[in-house]
Formats: sequence, C-alpha cells, structure tokens
Amino acid sequence: MRAAVRIHAPHHGDGSLAVLRRQMLEIARELHSRGWVANHDGNVTVRLPGDRLLATPTALSKRVLLDADLIVLDGADRVVQGGRRPFSELKLHRAIFAARPDIQAVVHCHSPCATGLSVAGVAVEPRMLGEACVSLGAEVPLLPYGFSNGPEQVAALAKAALDFDAVTLENHGVLAWGVDLEQAFLRAELVEHLASIQLAAIQAGRVRTVPAPDLERYLQARTRAGLGPEARRKLAK
Repeated sequence: MRAAVRIHAPHHGDGSLAVLRRQMLEIARELHSRGWVANHDGNVTVRLPGDRLLATPTALSKRVLLDADLIVLDGADRVVQGGRRPFSELKLHRAIFAARPDIQAVVHCHSPCATGLSVAGVAVEPRMLGEACVSLGAEVPLLPYGFSNGPEQVAALAKAALDFDAVTLENHGVLAWGVDLEQAFLRAELVEHLASIQLAAIQAGRVRTVPAPDLERYLQARTRAGLGPEARRKLAK
C-alpha cells in the first residue's frame, strides 16, 4: 500500500529551502505514481522571497526527478540555481502568483478523469458533494482552449485565479494552487476525485447537485473556514 503524501510547508525563507525541495520531490513523484503525469508532463512551483520560484524542470520524468534537478528562477525566470532548463508554461504559474498574493504553490497535471472531461468540453462539477463546495467553492471553471502559455490563456487564468482555487484547461489538464504545497496538491487531488465521480454518475444516468439552499450553507461554511474570495475580502477590510 502506498504511503499517504503528507506535506507541511514551512515559512518560505532561505532556511526552509531544503525542506521545500524535499516536499516538491514528494509531490512530483506522487503525481507520477498516481498516473497523473506521463513522459515529461506536469510541473510544480513554489514562491520564494524576492519574486523567485522553486520549480520542477522541463524534459525530465517526475519518476526520476532528483534534488539536483530542481531549479530556482529569478523574477525574470532565469535559472539562478540548478543546471536544468525551466518548463515552457511558467507564464501560467506566474499569472496565478501575480493575481493571488496569498498563494505560495501551484500544481499542474494531466490527471486522466479531469483531463478527459476537459477534452470533451465538460467542466468538473463540485456541487455534487457538499464537502467539495467547502473546499473548492461552487465551480471549477473550464477555461477555453488556448495555445499553451499563449496570451489568451494567461489572461483567462489570471482572471479565474482571483475567484477560484483550481481550474481545468480545455485539452490541457488541471491547475490547482494553495497557500502551501500540500493544499495545492490536495486541491488537484479533489478535482480528479470529483471528475471520477462525475463520470460514474454520467454512466449511471445523470449528475445531480445538492439543493440550492444547502449549497448556500456549504458556501457560508467555506467562508467561515477562511476559504474563497468572500473570506479574502473580509480579511482585507
């Protein structure tokens, strides 16, 4: 039986960089072991002080990723630590970080069920489960297809990041973000879990969502838990 991933991210000072590197390796390998990435798919980033990012590199399977393969990028996305090249979708991650100062980590993967729905042009539906509405809100947006890292997709993602914590991209996969690596990973995990339930419901006949009055109660619970745009607005006052 595979051990559960347990990621506790510390404060992101230079003294914690070694811990963050270890956590990133755990996440990357878990993405591969679950079949959410193949070949050189997927990427993970963590915000560091000074507009730097700790990131997985391009052109390397998450299965064989080592600590020496991780890279640190400066604010212009130049490699300042590590010998490998950055992945091509950094603008997507940067768009999320720019839109959400509270966010510290981003996970991108091609988990099969959620990605399959995106290929079919179908959004993942969190309103099937009350608990999912607390964690993710009432919607996981499906963003229209755009060439990877293209300006239209970057702009759409920056806008979505203001109100949501995960999206699917048509013909591209899942992006999820959080205040630390664990939360970003768990949100990607929940999106894939919901997609598998949704596909089963479609096969069984239809997808039903929780009643509207109960949905509102779940969303209020989300705000009380300090999650979502309403909670952030209250905190900013």
